[in-house]
Amino acid sequence: MQFVGIQVFPERGGKTGFTVEFVGATGEVVSVLCPQNAEGSLNRMNAVARAKEILAAAIEADGEPLGITGTRRSPSVPEGALANARQAHDQDAMEEQLEEGLEDTFPASDPVSITSSAIPRATPRR
Repeated sequence: MQFVGIQVFPERGGKTGFTVEFVGATGEVVSVLCPQNAEGSLNRMNAVARAKEILAAAIEADGEPLGITGTRRSPSVPEGALANARQAHDQDAMEEQLEEGLEDTFPASDPVSITSSAIPRATPRR
């Protein structure tokens, strides 16, 4: 794969990390999410180097995918597949995803921000 471009996108303004996309000559795109470190020192300049480290670790990893098998609580998960939070019955992960979704839609998701009707009234009747 020959790269023709590298793009860096901040996640929540860089507070939670950066997504680095490596764009190939024939349209391939490899995206790497680099989470922010504890010191908060990950930035646009060093995110590409961190993404390359993550990719190198992925290449060196064992070829077998880490998966789970269907469990008693979620038989719908096929052999070798990873369960999502709902299938794994992970309440903490579902709560975290809900909070992230609400933060992304703020102020629309804030009931206090609604101050008037969205439908204007006609002139008052006499």
